[in-house]
Amino acid sequence: MDIKRINEELRDKSPAEIVAWAINFAEKPVVTTNFRPYEAAILYAVTHVKPAIDVIWCDTGYNTPQTYKHAEKIIRQLKLNIDLYVPKQTAAYRDAIMGIPDVDSSLHDVFTRQVKLEPFQRAMKHHKPDVWFTNLRKGQTALRDSLDIVSLGIDGVLKVSPFYHWSDNELDVYMEEHQLENEFKYFDPTKVHANRECGLHVTTTKN
Repeated sequence: MDIKRINEELRDKSPAEIVAWAINFAEKPVVTTNFRPYEAAILYAVTHVKPAIDVIWCDTGYNTPQTYKHAEKIIRQLKLNIDLYVPKQTAAYRDAIMGIPDVDSSLHDVFTRQVKLEPFQRAMKHHKPDVWFTNLRKGQTALRDSLDIVSLGIDGVLKVSPFYHWSDNELDVYMEEHQLENEFKYFDPTKVHANRECGLHVTTTKN
C-alpha cells in the first residue's frame, strides 16, 4: 500500500469522503474515543457513513463529571455502538496505592499502563480491526506531526484521521453545523501536559 500516494489523493477530500474511502474496503473497522475536545466530530463523521461501527471507549476512570455527562449525551445523540473498556484496578484502589504519579516519577509508566495502555491493547486484541478511525490532528504533538491522514501501524492496522489537517476554528464550524456539543473540561491523567503524547500512538505507529 502506497501510503504517501494515498495521502496525496486524500489531502483535499472532505472527512465524509475520507471515511467512505476507508469503509469501502475495511472488513473490521473501529473508531476509538475518550470524549475529549472535538471527539464528537470524528464520531459523527464515521457513524454518518457506518452507523453501527464499533466505538471503543477506553475510560481511565479519571474523567471529570462534565466529560461523563458529555459522553452520555453524545452516545444517545449519535446512537453509538459503544464497547467500554476500563482498567482492571478501580480508581479508588489505585488512588490508595499510588495516586496519580508525577510525570517524572518511576510510577508514572506503571500508572499509564494500567489506566490507558492495557485497556486499549485489550480492546484492539478483542476487535482485531483492519481500519482504525481516530481524531489525530497535526500540531497536537511532535509524533502526530510526523503522521498524516492515513498511517500504517506496526500491527498492520490502517490508522485513518479524517480531520488531520483541520484547525480548531474549522472544527468549531463543523460541530456547529452538525449540532454537536463540545467538551473542554476533559482530564487525561497520563498526559499532564497538553502537548505530551498519550502513549497509544507511540506503540502502534510504524515510522
